[in-house]
Amino acid sequence: MKFVDEASIKVTAGDGGSGCVSFRREKYIPHGGPDGGDGGDGGSVWLEADSGLNTLADFRHRRQFAAERGRGGQGRQMAGRAGEDVVIGVPIGTLVRDRGTDEVMGDLTRHGDRLCVARGGRGGIGNTHFKSSTNRAPRQSIPGTPGERRELALELQLLADVGLLGLPNAGKSTLLRAVSSARPRVADYPFTTLHPGLGVVRIGVGSSFTVADIPGLIEGAAEGAGLGTQFLRHLSRTRLLLHLVDAAGLYEDRDLAAEVRSVLKELAAYSESLVARERWLVLNKADLFPEDAQAEVLESLRQALDWAGPVFFISAETGSGTESLCQAVMRRLTEMAEDEQDRPEGRT
Repeated sequence: MKFVDEASIKVTAGDGGSGCVSFRREKYIPHGGPDGGDGGDGGSVWLEADSGLNTLADFRHRRQFAAERGRGGQGRQMAGRAGEDVVIGVPIGTLVRDRGTDEVMGDLTRHGDRLCVARGGRGGIGNTHFKSSTNRAPRQSIPGTPGERRELALELQLLADVGLLGLPNAGKSTLLRAVSSARPRVADYPFTTLHPGLGVVRIGVGSSFTVADIPGLIEGAAEGAGLGTQFLRHLSRTRLLLHLVDAAGLYEDRDLAAEVRSVLKELAAYSESLVARERWLVLNKADLFPEDAQAEVLESLRQALDWAGPVFFISAETGSGTESLCQAVMRRLTEMAEDEQDRPEGRT
């Protein structure tokens, strides 16, 4: 099964209507002049960000969209009606590329954002415009121009404050269920998470942040292994990463430090900016360890990784430690927001 977070569609704008060749034919006016009207403009194709959508799955069933063509002009200088536009709803966070040129056409990041992806053709010109002192009965007109046609690549990147990453079955989905109202599927087998999940963590009145849960990473993910780069892109817009580690691996003689390094290797292969993003270590399944052993586990992992950043020991299953983790995340996100506001414009 594959989560549809990318899609290809074809869009065709409407052609402009043709200009009309016509002459007045009225009683008592034997020499009526030209009165051909102009053609109407063709309809355009627009993409619009809709907060009510969260996947690109609908584009599996419909891949072609066409706007209405403009109507031709008529006599009595009547202009043709313009073609109706087509507006296609897409999820917030949709990146749009022209497949022909690989040009990024736009990035729809807010509800209601619109992007014209195919401009309608201009209406043609009727023979009225060609009348002159030397050409009193012009029989020429100009046809409408064709509408634009494009094949587009749509890529969905979830918008979240915090991204969860780690190996399969590290407990990311369980943590998301524990701290938010999101209900991702949870089971004890690899790649339980096939769809990126998005949850809202509420700390208090007017205080909340969003969390994105992506499928577990395996070796070679940056080159497409497992669920590959389809979901690594969802971390690109997060401000803080929580790296979950399955502490139960110690009972299976697994090297937790090596597992952490394997995930970092995939992040670095995918994006240098992503591996440089602020990241906290979160050891899961604290309920399997006595309290006096938890501090020892944390310290040994710190030393093995030469880790100076924050480390938390939680149990996503029982909820132990999750409240302290979420409050710390909220404080850090608030600090980040304040730093961004205080930063002089134009500096990074």
